[in-house]
Amino acid sequence: MTTATPIRIAHDTIDRPALWLAFELSANQWKLGFTTGAAQRPRERQVPARHIEAVREEIRKAKERFGLPADAPVISWYEAGRDGFWLHRWLVTHGVANCVVDSSSIEGNRRHRRAKTDRLDVQKLLTMLLRHVAGARKVWRIVRVPSVEEEDRRQWPRALTTAKRDRTRVINRIKGLLAAHGLVMPPGRDFPQQLEHLRLWDGTPLPAGLRHRLNQEWEHVVALARRIAQWEAERRAVLQTAEDAVTQKVQQLLMLKGVGINSAWLFVLEFYGWRAFHNRKEVGALSGLTPPPMRVATPPMRRVSPKPATPTSARWLLRLPGAGGAFSLRVR
Repeated sequence: MTTATPIRIAHDTIDRPALWLAFELSANQWKLGFTTGAAQRPRERQVPARHIEAVREEIRKAKERFGLPADAPVISWYEAGRDGFWLHRWLVTHGVANCVVDSSSIEGNRRHRRAKTDRLDVQKLLTMLLRHVAGARKVWRIVRVPSVEEEDRRQWPRALTTAKRDRTRVINRIKGLLAAHGLVMPPGRDFPQQLEHLRLWDGTPLPAGLRHRLNQEWEHVVALARRIAQWEAERRAVLQTAEDAVTQKVQQLLMLKGVGINSAWLFVLEFYGWRAFHNRKEVGALSGLTPPPMRVATPPMRRVSPKPATPTSARWLLRLPGAGGAFSLRVR
């Protein structure tokens, strides 16, 4: 696999005429805003979502509209979201200096109500892009884009976590269906056999429709359990045979007391596998264990709960003994 090399916005790029581009991404349409400076009225266009050839054509037309040469640099940005990083890689591959921004860090108006349309959003994004390049540091925060290999490496651990959550959700649904009739889910793996012996409050068996639905839900539980067991077996095999740097970090974490295989894989793939931390604040911000700010608007003062970028990692950190537990107590 080939990965796009990120392009940094250098001062020599800013000094010469450049085309500034802001994306407002949605499921069906993309809003593009072009400008050449703060005094220039933005050029706004709409293209079908994920239509990269239309984006390339609009960039060419925008250069002609503003009188820029064909080789003029293009500086763009968009908010991190459901579209992921494929657009960033495509832009960087075609020579566009692009940056992906954390949407929760974008500077906003403190008024409760404000006008919000795609046209106003694009104009605001262009203004903030110009401020960021001019040197404003608190406009937003740039997202560190992983490579294709780094992003793909996190797929199956996340799939395993999702399967476990789905299994818990289905089991809770079964418990809820039984609780609505005054019954408790019997323990054990022979749930279909025990279901035949369950009786309602008047001694009658369960209705046929309810039994059919419960059996179907249990089949879903069994399928998820089989899938989880398969993924866990593959994870153990990878841990024993692989010799890459990521697996070695997992093996090193497993040597620590209180760190199991689930938390070791999580910390490496979400924290230490590809991210580069510069201080403790970045680690705390990612995990959600930073001290929350004080809310002083209305008495009594109370703390606003921080939102971790990876909620699963925050839960595992709270379970760790020693430093993780002490840090969580200080945060609380």
